[in-house]
Amino acid sequence: MLAKDLMSDVIPALKTSDTGQTALNWMELFRISHLPIVNNKDFLGLVSDTDIYDQNISEEPVGNHKLSLFNPSVFENQHIYEVIEIFSRLKLTTLPVLDKNKKYLGLISLTDLLHNFSNISALKNPGSIIVLELNEHDYYLSQITQIIEGNDAKVLSLYITSKPNSTKMEVTIKVNTTDLSRITQTFERYDYTIKETFQENNTVNEILQSRFDSFMNYMNI
Repeated sequence: MLAKDLMSDVIPALKTSDTGQTALNWMELFRISHLPIVNNKDFLGLVSDTDIYDQNISEEPVGNHKLSLFNPSVFENQHIYEVIEIFSRLKLTTLPVLDKNKKYLGLISLTDLLHNFSNISALKNPGSIIVLELNEHDYYLSQITQIIEGNDAKVLSLYITSKPNSTKMEVTIKVNTTDLSRITQTFERYDYTIKETFQENNTVNEILQSRFDSFMNYMNI
């Protein structure tokens, strides 16, 4: 999934003639803290609610003042993982998307990003989850996949969590079967440490959806 597929079709960009109050109204309406300022498709930068409050310019056009604008952006063909990295690193609520000529195309909201990520991470697909704990030098994706597929199952999604200041890592795998008994037995036979499992009879999808919904509700506060 690319940046151009994630763009919001409802959140507008600011013009330099728009007032700070207009920006604050839109931020409140869409539950975001950043909006792009665009002049004839030229992306000038992101303005935050903090900028407006600090400069006390709610009643004046945003273009009348020198704001501490910064201009993070992605190109339309960048992958969703690159988009997520920028959102996380810069703690953004929106991110502008540019074409190859650096002209403004639209923006991605954090809420839309999370909804789209839930789709590609197989959140809504039925199945079960296995969490393995292993040393980094023991991680072989081909072997993990072979064990799962050798037990007539498929990997729906997989992600890795590294522990700070440690050589340990966790591999979280979602598979398309509701019975993990054969898979877990095979992992144990290959000396894998199974940290935890969530199976259909443990309402794995409800657990995942509940956690995702709770996070989405937190983001919308």
